[in-house]
Amino acid sequence: MNRTTIKRIQGAIVIFAPLVVLAGWIYHPYIAYGPDAEAIATAVSADPTRWGLAHLLLAVGFVLMVLAFLAIRIELGDAGEQKWSSIGVPLVVFGGSLSVILPAMEFAPLAAAETGGNIQAAQEALMPWFVPVLLTSGVSLTLGTICFAIGIVHSRILSSGMAWLVVAALGVMVVSRFVPFGVTNYVEGIAGLIALSPLGHAIWSRAEDLEVRRVQAATA
Repeated sequence: MNRTTIKRIQGAIVIFAPLVVLAGWIYHPYIAYGPDAEAIATAVSADPTRWGLAHLLLAVGFVLMVLAFLAIRIELGDAGEQKWSSIGVPLVVFGGSLSVILPAMEFAPLAAAETGGNIQAAQEALMPWFVPVLLTSGVSLTLGTICFAIGIVHSRILSSGMAWLVVAALGVMVVSRFVPFGVTNYVEGIAGLIALSPLGHAIWSRAEDLEVRRVQAATA
């Protein structure tokens, strides 16, 4: 696999990852207040299949987001930015890995629904485990994202205005994870899309430039 193809794959992941997360939140049953076990029980019992598929989609999206940040790290490294993105990688990987656990936890009320158990009680029992994982994940992702934001500005892979737009969107994306209201899930998804799309297109454009150079070298 040549370098151009690898760059295209990296760019596609960066573009596609926030779309999957946003799709997951849109498909997820709307819960006005996240920790509301009664509302969650109602949503699960109303459509268990939708609940399961939504959380599976979110888990896939969170994995893709980790891969997206790794692809951005490679692009920043190619542009000469080594310090901040290197610091950010382990923080993002750690926080992102914990994020994947969260939708996995939400299969507990689904299991209760499928087996005739008490869905609300299952969700309430889950909360003492869910909240610490959520907070730890959020803090780690916030610190890692700050490092990436600094690296993006320093690397100049985007224009100054676009870079600051990406930084602002990244900030909204991570802060929204700490706000336990249903509408912030959509904010997180939209902010992620705004933040990562320019970066994905920049990586894809670099792939096209590499392809042009490869063709020119082959025909020279």
